Amino acid sequence: MRVLVVMGSRSDSGIAEKVAAVLDEFGVDYDVEVASVHRNPEKVERLAKSDYDVFIAIAGLSAALPGVIASHTTKPVIGVPVSAKLGGLDALLSIAQMPPGVPVAAVGIDNGKNAALLAIEMLALKNPELGKKLAEYRRRMRGS
Repeated sequence: MRVLVVMGSRSDSGIAEKVAAVLDEFGVDYDVEVASVHRNPEKVERLAKSDYDVFIAIAGLSAALPGVIASHTTKPVIGVPVSAKLGGLDALLSIAQMPPGVPVAAVGIDNGKNAALLAIEMLALKNPELGKKLAEYRRRMRGS
């Protein structure tokens, strides 16, 4: 089970590092790519059609990246809005307001950690061992 993390630009690497840290903690295989949907749409399409189980797309400003990936796959896409301008509200709305039939999950602005955890929840549906790790993680969060 693999996750592809796609950044719209190298400036999003701080958020990608947060995603990677959580995926590493859970032992989830992943790759990280930089692909601007506006500058290299062919690469984005190729990545969206690749053999990953979940996609995490990190994007600011118009935040088209998560939606374009979703338009090329039926696999889950999680959008992470970046606080590049307008406090990230522009990116959040671009991700959350996808047209009917092409859904993208959206996490909070700059919240790569939650994107990784959501991807892990999705993968845990078919991986009981990952589900156990997630349950233990939640128990530790509660302090019990």
